[in-house]
Amino acid sequence: MIAALPELGKTDRQKIGCVVGVAPLNKDSVTMRGKRVIQGGRANVRHARYMATVSAMRYNKLIKTFYERLRQAGKPVKVCMVACMRKILVITNAMLKSRRPFQEFLA
Repeated sequence: MIAALPELGKTDRQKIGCVVGVAPLNKDSVTMRGKRVIQGGRANVRHARYMATVSAMRYNKLIKTFYERLRQAGKPVKVCMVACMRKILVITNAMLKSRRPFQEFLA
C-alpha cells in the first residue's frame, strides 16, 4: 500500500481520503441537495482497503464498534463500510505520521 500511496503519512486526513477516493463529496447546486458520493481516487488502493475493512469489521474492536454504531443509527451497509474504510485509512495515516504502533491510538 505504501508503494501505491506514497502520500501516506505525509498529508492530512482530508486529503488522504480524497486521494484514495473514500471521502464523501457533494454534488449540490443552488436548488438541489443530493446524497454524498465517493468517486475518483486510486481504485487499486480502495479495492485493497475493501477486504481489509471486511476483516476489520469482524475482528477489530475499534472498527467493529464504529460499524455497529453507524448501523444502529440507520445508515446503509455500504455507507458504513466506506466510513470504516476511511477510518482505517486515517488511522494508518496517523500511525505513519507519528511513527507509533496501533495500540496507542485506542486510548
